[in-house]
Amino acid sequence: MDFKIALIRGDGIGPEVVGEAVKVLDAVGERFGHTFTYTDVLLGGCATDAVGKSYPDGTAEKCKACDAVLLGAVGGPKWGSDRPAEERPETALLAIRRDLGLYANLRPAALRPAMADACPLKKETAEQGIDLLMVRELTGGIYFGQREKYQTEDRGMECADRMAYSEMEIERIGRRAFELARLRRKKVSSVDKANVLETSRLWRSVMHRLAEEYPDVAYEDVLVDNCAMQLVRAPGQFDVVVTENMFGDILSDEASMVTGSIGLLPSASIGDSAPGLYEPIHGSAPDIAGQDKANPIATILSVAMMMRYSFHLEAEASAIEAAVDGVLADGWRTADIAEAGVTPIGTKQMGDLICQKLRA
Repeated sequence: MDFKIALIRGDGIGPEVVGEAVKVLDAVGERFGHTFTYTDVLLGGCATDAVGKSYPDGTAEKCKACDAVLLGAVGGPKWGSDRPAEERPETALLAIRRDLGLYANLRPAALRPAMADACPLKKETAEQGIDLLMVRELTGGIYFGQREKYQTEDRGMECADRMAYSEMEIERIGRRAFELARLRRKKVSSVDKANVLETSRLWRSVMHRLAEEYPDVAYEDVLVDNCAMQLVRAPGQFDVVVTENMFGDILSDEASMVTGSIGLLPSASIGDSAPGLYEPIHGSAPDIAGQDKANPIATILSVAMMMRYSFHLEAEASAIEAAVDGVLADGWRTADIAEAGVTPIGTKQMGDLICQKLRA
């Protein structure tokens, strides 16, 4: 089969990790008889440098012409908050998610077998296993709400950001969470702040209605502050965790760290019909860009998610994950995950070793 993939190489270490992911894609193609063709798409700080804005005209159309999008990383201090909005990489990320209709962000947080010692939690907690999927609503809530900035008579400047959710937005992300849970361990934990926020009370009422449609899936409500505590105390209790945009942004980063390394964790942003966007959850790390030090595993595992969620190729996804686990089990480490006394390898060598496992 032939698949078209848009490559947003981005900034910092983005081009390096995407390069290794492309090598893995080609190895998958050789093993399973697929052809992957690539279209480079400009977005992020590099686009600002090239054309004066981080989200060039026609970007969404180029992505929509492909079957999936692979993004390396965007941003960096060079394009900070002092820049106009149209020049900031973060503006481009919000825009591409909106224009592709990518309302669901999926972030698996799994403690890989060879990395158990890297878990910062108690040994007995890690031994219980960590394998959860954060499902974050991605195109609504406070990040996309109305913003106000105004002068008051007695308090100086004041700002407000509006958090808003509709029943439609909640239902579609909730339904996605229940469907994903059916493919896993059949448990959904819905995170809100219903004891304070009106949006959360609507969120909870819609989720309760959906839970009745999925009697085979266990369901629970979890207040966001309690969820933050439980992710540290006993993360193994969670299977699929679904929540709104800002809560998901914070909790998914927390979940990523309990697995030991942000450099190992992938993500997917998907909608109902548009091509999905796949990216590592780490940043652009400009301090190590171009030095062959970056860990490409999160981007490579993002390709595994692409196989699973966009192309429905489970065998190919599992093969990539097995290759990664095999290389880690052999003791190979990049600098970010190397234990004391272990000589780290570079970005390219890690990619080569994973490709070798795939071809074996």
